[in-house]
Amino acid sequence: MGRYYFGDIEGKFAFAIQSSDAADRFGVSGEQNTLSYYFSSDNLDDVEEELKNIIRNLGDKFSKVRKLSKGWVNSEKIKELKITDDDLSEFADFELGLKIRRQIKLTGSCHFEAEL
Repeated sequence: MGRYYFGDIEGKFAFAIQSSDAADRFGVSGEQNTLSYYFSSDNLDDVEEELKNIIRNLGDKFSKVRKLSKGWVNSEKIKELKITDDDLSEFADFELGLKIRRQIKLTGSCHFEAEL
């Protein structure tokens, strides 16, 4: 069970960590009740700026969280690395932003629906 987004890009929101409206932070607000997102090439600068903000927000933790995302991790390892739920949420949003950016660069736009 989980919440998904689908359309030009697809994925699953991080369980208990990532909000369904995570894409709002990249410059386009989801439509109320439907969370329908449409990004055009006009939004690319906003998306790239927010990706930079996330890297800045995570600071030294960025590389640690990135390594965690590439493999199996347990809560003990997360505590050992002093990674918080907020850090994990930031990185989940970063991965969403990468998908949005990639789709805009490939096709000039990105449209998807996010489940609430």
